[in-house]
Amino acid sequence: MRAMDISRTGLDVEWRRLEIIAENLANVATTRTASGQLYRAQRLVSGPRFAEALTGTAGGPSVDGVAVYGVEPTGEAGGRRVYEPGHPDADASGFVTYPSVDTVSEMALMARTARAYEANIVAMNAARQMYAKAMELGKRS
Repeated sequence: MRAMDISRTGLDVEWRRLEIIAENLANVATTRTASGQLYRAQRLVSGPRFAEALTGTAGGPSVDGVAVYGVEPTGEAGGRRVYEPGHPDADASGFVTYPSVDTVSEMALMARTARAYEANIVAMNAARQMYAKAMELGKRS
């Protein structure tokens, strides 16, 4: 069942990455957040999750799937300025500052993340089929 558990951690991480991408895209036109600050694009920080136990032969930690280590802001803190003098958030010069979210990059990352999610589903289904076949072979003996 270890292969399925590892794929499940991959599914969890990629799902969270999709949530962050969706949040970035939803805030493309957000001029200020609830705290009054300019929204900054976020990125999910993920990587291998190491098991606590040491492996017997290699002498190092074993990889136990993947994990989310945090979410960090990316992009420029200043954002992009657009001249809109009638906007309620316009400054004295008539400029509104929008977050510097690159929608093309976000969509490309979304496509890659969706493919990684699908790959984890395929790996999980393959592991399930192998476990089922092993149980079938065990019943015959």
